[in-house]
Amino acid sequence: MKNEVFEKFNCGMLKLPGKTISFDEIEWSKHPVFEGVELKHIIKGSETGGMFSYHLVRIAPNKSIKNHIHETQLETHEVISGKGICINDGKEIAYESGTISIMPAKVPHEVNAGEEGLFMFAKFFPALC
Repeated sequence: MKNEVFEKFNCGMLKLPGKTISFDEIEWSKHPVFEGVELKHIIKGSETGGMFSYHLVRIAPNKSIKNHIHETQLETHEVISGKGICINDGKEIAYESGTISIMPAKVPHEVNAGEEGLFMFAKFFPALC
């Protein structure tokens, strides 16, 4: 799964006062539950006092993050590239470059990648990990 726009983020960086985190130094992790889903943990709750976490996400073509909820976290998705469908609180949302979606805590949601895969940022408040 290669995508030129996504690769700019994959090799990007987080700049904080006095600190820069290079994304290409962060390993991809397979999602512990959903096949074909990988995460790059850009900033974890251990670095934010548990307030938030940011994750670069890639979903392989025709794979899914199946229906689930987060009991305490508000989650946002910012679609970088690719296409897919999000089911957010029972409503279908087309995912394409530039789409942002918000899932409050306790709201069921799922993400289904299309034939070209899906690339996005997922952010959690408070932190997921």
